Amino acid sequence: MNTPHYIAGHWVAGEGSDTLNVFDPCLAQPFAELHAASTAQVDQAVAAARQALGGWKTTAPTERARYLRGFADAIAARRDTLIELQMRNNGKPRHEAEVDLDDAVATFSYYADLAEGLAERQNRPVTLAAPGFSSHTRLEAIGVVGLIVPWNFPLVTSAWKIAPALAAGCTLVLKPSEVTPLIELAYGEIASELGLPAGVLNIVGGKAQVGAALSAHPGLDKLSFTGSNAVGSRVMHSAADHCRPLTLELGGKSAIIVFDDCDIDQAIEWIIAGICWNAGQMCSATSRLLVQDGIADALLPRLADAMQALRVGNPLGEEVDMGPLSSEAQWRKVGEYLAIGQQEQLNCLAGGALLERQGWFVAPTLYTDVPTDSRLWNEEIFGPVLCARRFASEDEAIALANDSRFGLVATVASADLQRAERVAQALEVGHVWINSVQAVFVETSWGGGKGSGIGRELGPWGLAAYQSVKHVTRCLG
Repeated sequence: MNTPHYIAGHWVAGEGSDTLNVFDPCLAQPFAELHAASTAQVDQAVAAARQALGGWKTTAPTERARYLRGFADAIAARRDTLIELQMRNNGKPRHEAEVDLDDAVATFSYYADLAEGLAERQNRPVTLAAPGFSSHTRLEAIGVVGLIVPWNFPLVTSAWKIAPALAAGCTLVLKPSEVTPLIELAYGEIASELGLPAGVLNIVGGKAQVGAALSAHPGLDKLSFTGSNAVGSRVMHSAADHCRPLTLELGGKSAIIVFDDCDIDQAIEWIIAGICWNAGQMCSATSRLLVQDGIADALLPRLADAMQALRVGNPLGEEVDMGPLSSEAQWRKVGEYLAIGQQEQLNCLAGGALLERQGWFVAPTLYTDVPTDSRLWNEEIFGPVLCARRFASEDEAIALANDSRFGLVATVASADLQRAERVAQALEVGHVWINSVQAVFVETSWGGGKGSGIGRELGPWGLAAYQSVKHVTRCLG
């Protein structure tokens, strides 16, 4: 904790004015403290990444792949420690923390595979219509990139950015969330163990001041940010000031559409997973339930009973289905939305209150017949709060689902697979699940449209986000 920042291959003490208190959300008590980096240390980290760029981007792709496999193996070797830290700092149930760790390992392994194939994709000829010229394509590292990651999925969102950026030949400055500043330090430890060249990966922690200094830094060639729309807007302004590319993965107010031919038990499983995984603290949370008239009267009471039966508690001390919210600020924000629900006299079938116990716990909550002009229907809550409405026809369901300023994900539940595919095609989102929980695979893309962000992560699209395209054309005459 005395040297929590990794700059130019060295662990250094924070020189900033802010102190970061790291909390156990189950107890609402801090268990660690560290000093934030200063803006001068952000400068040092960017300078180190700039100095390392020339050597790293010309390193053979197969060698970069070797380092990426080393990250995957080292994360797997730290499995128990990192899972326990996720449970303690985020309040995640063990099964969720295990999924996160496996996701991070899979991400580094996948991009190691892609890195190994980069050499074959270089200097590919382009067929030209005009005679007398030849042209070929090069894919090159975009340069020094800043990575700003959130607190709801630490380790995972950072892996989604670090792995493809390193595979592409970029050098990095990572800024973890001030709520969860510890788990990403494992990446610095692993970099040291592997002998990753100094400056290729740098980690600076802090609050908004550090994030602002990084996003506005003139030494970056690209910025990738995952977080709230409010902060994402400021990050976008910073990118505009320097006319540089950025990737934004922001909020969501996603829909799950349940048709009346769906098995009720399966539908309830998918609905609860979509709103209560990570205590609803997901940009992809399917927080708007659209249920067809023919099944609504049977499904909604059973859904309410299932939500009330969820075991909510401390994952380090008991078997739980859902843990607490990860921070007091988020707990208070969700409490404000529950108060709005009371003011709007919404019909609450389950939950509707903060739990009166030590820690930042919220009861899984279900509101039904929520008006489309309700703040709870339209705004991202980032907690286990589900708003339901009924629909009559397929067209009505699509219209309701698309009537949002967000466009991240959606889920469709129906026994009619042709209809499900038809609806999926009509939804204005980046990812659709059919008859499934939100299974995220590294081979698929992640990201959305509208207010949910710019660009894509994961899959080959995640690698392309850190590459620039160069064409070399010459006259043959």
